[in-house]
Amino acid sequence: QVQVVESGGGLVQAGGSLRLSCAASGRIGGINVMGWYRQGPGKQRELVATITSSGRTNYADSVKGRFTISRDNAKNTVYLQMNSLKPEDTAVYLCYAQVRRSDYDVFSDYWGQGTQVTVSS
Repeated sequence: QVQVVESGGGLVQAGGSLRLSCAASGRIGGINVMGWYRQGPGKQRELVATITSSGRTNYADSVKGRFTISRDNAKNTVYLQMNSLKPEDTAVYLCYAQVRRSDYDVFSDYWGQGTQVTVSS
């Protein structure tokens, strides 16, 4: 079994910063891509940022220049540093990890439960 757990959400004023963390644990043979999605009130889930095991990153246009994704492969952990937050960043932020449980397994997506980020104006 693989568990993905996020932490670090909360309430912040516009212009402030938050750092989210997400750790994968359990039976892990390897992790490919890790990333963050978000779902705001009444909105569809959207990609925020992803990072490969080699460190290649991808960002949504709406967060470029404000958010930074990073990763600690030894800890199976991904981080999302969010600066210059805006009210429209308010959402539940969900972490995912592409995990294979052994060298003979295929990669599957595992999702966390999400952490709430609320940005007040």
